[in-house]
Amino acid sequence: MSQLIHDQTQTEREPRKPWRRGRPAAVAGLIAVMVATGLGQAGPAFAAGATEPYLPAPTGSRPVGTTSLYLKDTSRPDPWVPGVKARELMVSLWYPAKAPGRQRARYMTPKESELLLEDGGITDLPADTLSRVRTNAFTDARPAGGAHSLPLIVLSPGHSKPRSELTALAEELASRGYVVAAIDHTYENVAQTFPDGRVTTCVTCEMKKDSTVWEKLEKGRAADVSFVLDELAGAHPKWKDARLIDTSRIAMSGQSVGGASTLAAMAADPRLRAGVDVDGTVESALPAAGLTRPFLLLGKPATYTPGQLGGVNWEGVWAGLHGWKRWLLVTGAAHTSFTDLGVLMDQTGIEDGATIPGARAMAITRRYVAAFFDQHLRKKPQPLLDKPSASYPEVKFCAPEKKTCV
Repeated sequence: MSQLIHDQTQTEREPRKPWRRGRPAAVAGLIAVMVATGLGQAGPAFAAGATEPYLPAPTGSRPVGTTSLYLKDTSRPDPWVPGVKARELMVSLWYPAKAPGRQRARYMTPKESELLLEDGGITDLPADTLSRVRTNAFTDARPAGGAHSLPLIVLSPGHSKPRSELTALAEELASRGYVVAAIDHTYENVAQTFPDGRVTTCVTCEMKKDSTVWEKLEKGRAADVSFVLDELAGAHPKWKDARLIDTSRIAMSGQSVGGASTLAAMAADPRLRAGVDVDGTVESALPAAGLTRPFLLLGKPATYTPGQLGGVNWEGVWAGLHGWKRWLLVTGAAHTSFTDLGVLMDQTGIEDGATIPGARAMAITRRYVAAFFDQHLRKKPQPLLDKPSASYPEVKFCAPEKKTCV
């Protein structure tokens, strides 16, 4: 049954050749849709060069700063390239800042943009297009907050996607007073740049996928997450401002396989106090005793309606969650709707199958994910999570025992 679910969602996780599997990042997310739908050319706005793409402004009260960390885990080899004797990772941090900085953060490097566009067969856009997506955070802006005052959220992107695809969510959470750490899972995305100029590509994209490979991805990401927590919240943190982090309030969210990996990470690491799976089919089994920590399932009805194939997958997860839990579906959403891709697709006139505008889907994703973390890390009750809201009629609350969503 599990493999049938993956077969159903295969085109969302990994579009088939001749393009590479899984389109990475921002406007690069457009590539999969362009190729898969036979468009193969940029939308009118891009072709005319009228407006460069941008991310929606965060709604929190604080300016946002950002920085990047290079981390190296010498205790384990890379799981995908046996000749690499240590696991190397790039991590982006976002945090509340005292004031806006002078330099707005770049979405990705020009070389990453070039490789992503080339990977998708897109030749009529400038090679650096994706590096010019306008963000809302400022590089190395001075952090705000007292010692041990800020909760930490870890983010994990979809397979083949870089950490940048979750920038809009990260900026939102940081503007609300969280430190956010988004992980690039090396050799699992099409283009990733290290400080010494090396650019790694996607080894896992070329692998034939079955449930064993997906489970290895989830458990490997769980190991990445635990290592990142050691480097941020351990005795010798690698971030100079790590003193701001409240190590008793750490949680995780991810999209697609990143969301599925959240469960594996929580099972492996008790420091994660709450988690969110955004539109991700789960392969890793929960512990026999299940999980008692809070968990949110947030997805699209086309896959995760109770009783459908993907819904059956989540029903198995649901049965193993013994603490606070919700199963929410966003009407009209596509797989990309919960990331920056949905917003950027709309800006360039590309269809991704969603019937909800990308900006609206992002607003919903930000609002519900932030509410979940506010309730469970800050102990601030969120009535939004108790029942359907007239402000967000697209969001349906599911009762899998009754096979209903209202």
